[in-house]
Amino acid sequence: MSLLIPLYVHPAEDPGSWHRLITAADRTYGVVINPANGPGRAPDPAFAAAAGALRAAGARLLGYVDTDYGTRAAADVAEDARRHREWYAADGCFLDRVSSAATELPAYRALVRGLRRQGSTPVVLNPGVHPAPGYARLADLVVTFEGSWSAYVSAFSRPDWTRRHPPERFCHLVYGVPEALAPLAVRTARERGAAVSGPVTGEPPNPWARLTPALTGAER
Repeated sequence: MSLLIPLYVHPAEDPGSWHRLITAADRTYGVVINPANGPGRAPDPAFAAAAGALRAAGARLLGYVDTDYGTRAAADVAEDARRHREWYAADGCFLDRVSSAATELPAYRALVRGLRRQGSTPVVLNPGVHPAPGYARLADLVVTFEGSWSAYVSAFSRPDWTRRHPPERFCHLVYGVPEALAPLAVRTARERGAAVSGPVTGEPPNPWARLTPALTGAER
């Protein structure tokens, strides 16, 4: 199993989930660190401690950075990534609200190159849908689905261009998954060409506020 885990709850509010995540670190592709819709204005000691424990357990840490669909200044994105590296020893970054449009490809190409030069690796892009094909060549991993289990079951469509890339380059984040179906969600992602997945039982507005049952209940 290769799970991408965005656990958007403070370690002091739910230490049990963070502890279970630490014990399951070997099953993850990466853990997204998100103290304050980004790194915040100052280091958070609780997140720093949790990040340190995750790293010691072998997890790869990704700092959450919002790109606002390409409208946020590249310098601000780079500064957030720098803070994640310095404050929480993040390995790479999880770029959220990424544009899917071909017109934004040059800007994202420059952005990703700059982040890599600064030491961020891997770089994960989250447009949440299948973007223009060029995005797959920019990132280490692209989230090509983010949505509800019902939509995943009934409305998912895989474009042919994705078959030219290995499944390890794609991720599906699915929320509202019935707990008993978490293993099925992982298998379904694999069948649909995504070797990385993140099924959770939570619902909006913050479905990522609790640990996915797949970490402890799904097959490896």
